[in-house]
Amino acid sequence: MPLTSKDPGHRGTSQPDSVENASVRLKAVGQLHGVRKRVAVIGGGVAGLAAAVRIRDQAPADTEIIVYEQSGRLGGKLRTGDIAGTQVERGAESMLMSSPDGGESAAIRFARRLGLGDSLVHPAAIPAALAIGGKLERVPAGTLVGVPGDLSTLGAVATPKAGADRDEGRPLLAEGEDIAVGELVRARYGAEVADRLVDPMLGGVYAGRADRLSLATTMPALARTARTEHTLAGAVRAAQAASVRAPGRPIFASLAGGMSSLIGAAAAASGARISLGLPVRELQRTAHGWRLLLGPVPMPQTDDVDAVVLAVPASPAARMLAGIDLSAAAEVEVLGYASVALAAFALPPGTELPELSGFLVPPGEGTLVKAATFFTRKWSHLATGDGPVIVRVSLGRDGEQERLQYDDSVLAATAHAELGRLLDTELPQPTASWVQRWGGGLPQYAPGHLDRVALARAALNDHPGLALAGAAFDGVGVPACVASGEKAADDVLKYLEKR
Repeated sequence: MPLTSKDPGHRGTSQPDSVENASVRLKAVGQLHGVRKRVAVIGGGVAGLAAAVRIRDQAPADTEIIVYEQSGRLGGKLRTGDIAGTQVERGAESMLMSSPDGGESAAIRFARRLGLGDSLVHPAAIPAALAIGGKLERVPAGTLVGVPGDLSTLGAVATPKAGADRDEGRPLLAEGEDIAVGELVRARYGAEVADRLVDPMLGGVYAGRADRLSLATTMPALARTARTEHTLAGAVRAAQAASVRAPGRPIFASLAGGMSSLIGAAAAASGARISLGLPVRELQRTAHGWRLLLGPVPMPQTDDVDAVVLAVPASPAARMLAGIDLSAAAEVEVLGYASVALAAFALPPGTELPELSGFLVPPGEGTLVKAATFFTRKWSHLATGDGPVIVRVSLGRDGEQERLQYDDSVLAATAHAELGRLLDTELPQPTASWVQRWGGGLPQYAPGHLDRVALARAALNDHPGLALAGAAFDGVGVPACVASGEKAADDVLKYLEKR
């Protein structure tokens, strides 16, 4: 059954004038000719749902939107669960509040569009640490995703190499050049800074290794300033200076009802027909639009639509693109993914933990645990005076898939034992626990990723009415996925307006 839109006539506050005007013309054309358009959104994660809401807001009221999600649930990596009666995220924990220009991020604007502005909650202002050599060392202040702009702030975390970061009379990178973050940091600051600080900070976001992650994709502001600055410290400071942050605005936010509440509200606001458990196996161009081949091979179904937003991971995206444009498919299919798992523990009330929000673990420590969040301390709105102490840990990095190939009980026991060793204490046994696996869950953006995506999209210019969206193309994080979905929707709206 279609879900009812909360406010089909509402316009998003972030719409460019050109899109706004195009949507007005599109409404007029639809009303004049009585043509009902159909748009398929393939992928029911936050990027696909953001696209569906944008289309609902801007297209004629009778436009039919169908969201196809092959799994049994919407939301992708946004999934809220609970443990011992306490709400704990099983996927993405929060979203950035600000965009680089100082305005609200696409995710926060989206939450407000969905009527969730009053549900925004923020983490407590408590520092985090790095687990190094059996000690918890505070994360140095003033870094850019772990890359310091002042080497004097590193303290016991890392020692820069001798003669670090000398001005060699030229920019760090040539125009358009992209390298791995770790390659740049090692060359300028040395191995300890890369291994003990930058690697765990990037690993906390991407579950990847700094030596294999694209600077231009994961740290675009630093990549831009590295093309003009002669030192890495200068490039970090220039990138920080260029980033505008509204005074008093927190860095991160979640939702009082959990991150999944964003998904439920988006599905309702889209007014889309939601199809769960029915995979889209193939896309075909037709004389009037697009044909979707659906369902299992023995019982195929088809659906004809005017336009498509493709918001799925790289492998299924490449499979569907292969029948349309082999060059586009080739650029997409090379994207790799890291598998990770999360484990949550409800520890007895009163369990003592350090005065931290959590900690990150450099790969050199050899643990399966790569990060831990003291959940009920970080998110104080979830804590109760006599309730359990909740700790959530992240397990596994890119290339460590085999270390996750144990059943849930073994993974939970390993995580609990490692957590105690990292905290240098004997933790009590949990009263409850769970393990959440995300096989192939996090994209690994190798250097050149942005160029490959640009080539894929350029190839699809010959196949109008098909737009790409999601983390496979435009970055992890809720704001990046929302912005990607909205941009894909804008492209579809422009195409339909031209028709």
